[in-house]
Amino acid sequence: MPKQVLLAFSGGLDTSFCVVYLQEQGWSVSTVTVDTGGFSTEELARIEVASAALGAVAHRTVDAKKTLFDGFLRYLIYGNVLRGQAYPLSVSAERVCQAQAVVTVAKELGVEALAHGSTGAGNDQVRFDVAFRSLAPELSILTPIRELALSRADEVAFLASKGFEVAARTATYSINEGMWGTSIGGAETLDPWSSLPKAAYPGGAISTDLAPFELTISFKNGVPVALNDAAMEPVALIAALNQLGKTYGIGRGVHLGDTILGIKGRVGFEAPAAHLLIGAHRELEKLVLSGQQLFWKESLGNLYGSLLHEGRFFDPLVRDLEAFLSSSQSKVSGDARLTLQPHCFSVDGVRSPFGLMNSKIASYGEANHLWSGAEAAGFAKLYGVPQMLALNSGGVQ
Repeated sequence: MPKQVLLAFSGGLDTSFCVVYLQEQGWSVSTVTVDTGGFSTEELARIEVASAALGAVAHRTVDAKKTLFDGFLRYLIYGNVLRGQAYPLSVSAERVCQAQAVVTVAKELGVEALAHGSTGAGNDQVRFDVAFRSLAPELSILTPIRELALSRADEVAFLASKGFEVAARTATYSINEGMWGTSIGGAETLDPWSSLPKAAYPGGAISTDLAPFELTISFKNGVPVALNDAAMEPVALIAALNQLGKTYGIGRGVHLGDTILGIKGRVGFEAPAAHLLIGAHRELEKLVLSGQQLFWKESLGNLYGSLLHEGRFFDPLVRDLEAFLSSSQSKVSGDARLTLQPHCFSVDGVRSPFGLMNSKIASYGEANHLWSGAEAAGFAKLYGVPQMLALNSGGVQ
């Protein structure tokens, strides 16, 4: 009996090459596609047919959208995580979630090895490798694309020689679409001086004549639960915001930052739901959390995002950070009112039963009921003592 391997399969050129190549190396290949929001029903059906046509002995599709939200996206919202204050870490979260699902299926099938189609040039190879070794150290990892370092033309030629016509994508831009956003690569992203044209984004060019659109997002313990007062599960709510936000060109940008490999990388993105939810959530937190909570949440939320991005999701520190972020959300319940306009949005108001603004106690810059003017003067004097001493050391009697 040939040894069995389970391949993370997207149906594209690289993973199609892997199916045929691994069979030639004596492996019995099964495939699995993990849907984290980037596939239509038609595309998933096409992928299943392609797997069988390439000779895979079995194929499975896993719907991991809820798993992605519960295990990853909720914490990115809790932490208001935008890498470089811009990029929502969509691919980072998706790859680890996908790797977890692949390992689950592998253990059910009892295979001897896992495989993925990542190259040796990007972050995804590290995320898959680390997840596979952490969750299933007993299984071998096969990476034909990385090991052979073939060009895409070489892959096409190899498949053609075996009777399979799988063309390399000839599109100007490479697109990776998922529930938390779409990443875009092209010639412009390789040059830090160049900008992506509007046509490169999935939403295309946006009319500047669009009328402003108002909406309300409701949260319960930090989780988005309703859109315009209509209760929705998070996955459906994110899909609705993506569709709406794409119409207005919300959440677009180009992120320049550090890769796991230690080099600089640049990627375009369109992530309407991520930007709308994080913008609304951050403003609601300003109303209900203390200043110290907000300070440390910003620091530790960024740390959580960095660990996820860098393929360190299984470090125990990440569980500690998840516990902190979850605890911080106990009173983050209420509504945020937003207005969408072409290419931008504003958070116009927030309300919560746990709001810390209370005009019956004090209104900033106007009046208060808890202290007198003399008490305020005493506070201001004592508050400045350390600075007075620092500037007048030896000169104050």
